[in-house]
Amino acid sequence: MTERTAVLEREPPRRTPVDQLRSGRLGLTLGLLRTARPRQWVKNVLVVAAPAAAGELFSPGAFLQLAIVFVLFTAAASAVYMINDARDAEADRAHPVKCRRPVAAGHVPVPVAYAVGGVLAVLAPTAALVLCNALTSALLAAYVGMQLAYCISLKHVLVVDLAVVTTGFLMRAMIGGLALGIPLSRWFLITTGFGALFMVSAKRYSEAVQMAGKAGATRALLNEYTTGYLRFVWQLAAGVAVLGYCLWALEEGGIAGTSLLPWRQLSMVAFILAVLRYAVFADRGTAGEPEDVVLRDRALAVIGLVWLAMYGLAVADW
Repeated sequence: MTERTAVLEREPPRRTPVDQLRSGRLGLTLGLLRTARPRQWVKNVLVVAAPAAAGELFSPGAFLQLAIVFVLFTAAASAVYMINDARDAEADRAHPVKCRRPVAAGHVPVPVAYAVGGVLAVLAPTAALVLCNALTSALLAAYVGMQLAYCISLKHVLVVDLAVVTTGFLMRAMIGGLALGIPLSRWFLITTGFGALFMVSAKRYSEAVQMAGKAGATRALLNEYTTGYLRFVWQLAAGVAVLGYCLWALEEGGIAGTSLLPWRQLSMVAFILAVLRYAVFADRGTAGEPEDVVLRDRALAVIGLVWLAMYGLAVADW
């Protein structure tokens, strides 16, 4: 074998224009998928919260309807992520971590991100109107509008930014009930709303603690908040969430039951323990994404499963 032949054998085959086109399409598709934040889709499991709280999770047709709602809410949230990344592409390129996002890195052109995001933003509420009902469609449209307003300006407004993110979680928890026509309990709304505020403000507090004394915070608004204020918010929210849950557990309609044990009242213990355990990470300044905190701490995960079992037994005993 000659030296020239050996060199030719080591060289990779040249890519044809068709191969380059296919590779480009695949890269664009994967880039759009990454921009849609698949890791964040787990948050949309909250769409089952209202039906589960009402004991309607296993009613006929509930699973199919909730699966549709999950997909539609995921599409709406993905639309917001794509438009946000397209709008912040220039700023993200200067960030040490965000520069890896597909839009900022150039894997997804800005116009394409805007176009796909715009289509999803219109498609999700429209499909909800056809496949669910008008209330579900209206809530999805309100979610998209609120989140886009957050991306454009509201994320720079003190306190309002906390309220918008919290409301986004509350909307996730409400939409399953609206799709199935289930009345939303006042205790459900209070506990879910303030529970979400607890986690959101704990995350902001953790970010503020980690960025203390450092220039170039990942969120400019963190420079406006004090750690003392954010601590006050998450402590207040945790207290109200616990109070709301306890009032639900002790209200007159739930004292009597057919089961041997008062699961409704016993579930308070697990709920309070879960809040106290989560507060440990909040106090340390290590409460990042809620799903990461739960998966990272085995004790918290076990407490959560125990609470879920007790809550399920309490709902089934109505």
